[in-house]
Amino acid sequence: MAQTDPFHPVRDLPVGALLTHLARVLPDREALVYPSVRYSFAELEQEARLVARGLMAVGVEPGERVALWATNVPEWVVLQFALAKIGAVLVTVNTSFRAKELDYLLRQCRARTVVTIRGLKKVDYLVELRAVGVLPGGPAAGASGIDVTRAIGIGDAADDPALVPYARLRALADTVTDTALEARSAAVAVDDVINMQYTSGTTGFPKGVMLSSRNIVNNGHALGHAMALTPADRLALCIPLFHCFGCVIGVLGMFTHGGCLCPVERFEAEAVLKTIGRERCTVVHGVPTMFRAMLEVPDFSRHDVSSLRTGIMAGAPCPAPLMRRVIDEMHLPEMTIAYGLTEASPGITITARDDSIAHRTQTVGRALPDVDVRIVDPATRESVPTGTRGELQTRGYHVMKGYYDKPEATAAALDADGWLSTGDQAEIDADGYVRVSGRIKDLIISGGENIDPSEIEVCLRGHPDVSDAYAYGVSDERWGERVAAAVRLHPGATIGGKALTEFCRGTLASFKLPRVIRIVDDYPMTASGKVQKFKLRELHEQELAGASD
Repeated sequence: MAQTDPFHPVRDLPVGALLTHLARVLPDREALVYPSVRYSFAELEQEARLVARGLMAVGVEPGERVALWATNVPEWVVLQFALAKIGAVLVTVNTSFRAKELDYLLRQCRARTVVTIRGLKKVDYLVELRAVGVLPGGPAAGASGIDVTRAIGIGDAADDPALVPYARLRALADTVTDTALEARSAAVAVDDVINMQYTSGTTGFPKGVMLSSRNIVNNGHALGHAMALTPADRLALCIPLFHCFGCVIGVLGMFTHGGCLCPVERFEAEAVLKTIGRERCTVVHGVPTMFRAMLEVPDFSRHDVSSLRTGIMAGAPCPAPLMRRVIDEMHLPEMTIAYGLTEASPGITITARDDSIAHRTQTVGRALPDVDVRIVDPATRESVPTGTRGELQTRGYHVMKGYYDKPEATAAALDADGWLSTGDQAEIDADGYVRVSGRIKDLIISGGENIDPSEIEVCLRGHPDVSDAYAYGVSDERWGERVAAAVRLHPGATIGGKALTEFCRGTLASFKLPRVIRIVDDYPMTASGKVQKFKLRELHEQELAGASD
């Protein structure tokens, strides 16, 4: 197919073969753009092949787990495809991890290779790697039980003599032939595990989710199709690449439709807006907190966002006022809402580009093509009638292969018929729209009453002084739990917790009223922008305990 022919979106390809296909049919189209470097698809394929041969030269084997600890640097995307071409398993590492969490991940996935940048903000990754015995200067290599035998440094991390410089991979490529690389690539099947994503940690220690090329390429394709992506589209990519949202919905969602990636190395609201204006981006994804931050940038109106058309908001409920502002002020008339989880590659549902504001704020849309969804009773596991709340389950090509080295956890999440239990409370209406009301385990049980925290959050967010709100249960001797909330106010607002409780009284039943409200400046979050309710609960209970001393 010549480059001038219409591009046909692709699926059912190994990740490495996807880039090869793009280099053949869209060789001169821009694929990956940063202020300092620009790759066409042909150039990105050439670079990925070069690095793939370098990885083979240093001994990376098929099926080997390679942990990548970096922000959205150009090398991240190159490595995503280079590792796939040689059949290695890309293990994504949360950029906020410290030594304890890193130790857990490296032990659990049995990584043999780590690729890292120098660090992020005040965290020096090389110090953390030494603390867990990966680099000299900490515990003796192997004494910690970690299997890492080589570390590769990106950027100024390459200055450390204990690391193989990333540039050295390119230099070593000449020692491995193209024929050897082709043989390795040909042996990689579409259903082989190619990626391990660790669950985001909103509820505690993560698990390694094993995903195949079919899982993630086809899921990216389906989500891209819902946004009507074409090679003319350009994505301002500000979601962390270590997260499924970034490396699947972002990278593979665009590439299966021939679009271009314009990444921001780490989320800074103004940097995203500048990228949109400079590159004339048509697509931007994010969690609600990211869109709120962009809208709150001083002099937001001086940034040119007129090129934008669509995108995905996911990771947390989107209040209707925020969606209206995103559509109107950010020039995103086709903004969509998606729902999913890492174990589902990640997308399960999405709203249509022309759905109403109500559907785009009160639902997460309908199931993607070739994806089954149902609601079951959490206790009996039997399906419930339409419009009845229960636990959402899903089945299809997108469901993970399982949790790495955790057969019991895999059996608990996946039944014999292939249904994945999401742990989310939801309902499906007669038109197929799914309404997710929160985690089953986030239900607040007070005096025998089951309370959905999302009802309280919607109510609190309706107050004009409230910017955002999250509700949860805190321990109570009499009631078991009582309703609490952490509320962030708009700048200059001074309303207190008691007044907010009174505001809710006219809307919520008395047993649902938030009895203890903390006014906060920000929320504890994962690096992908999800609020960690378990930490909110812990902080609140510590504060309550201190007040009673």
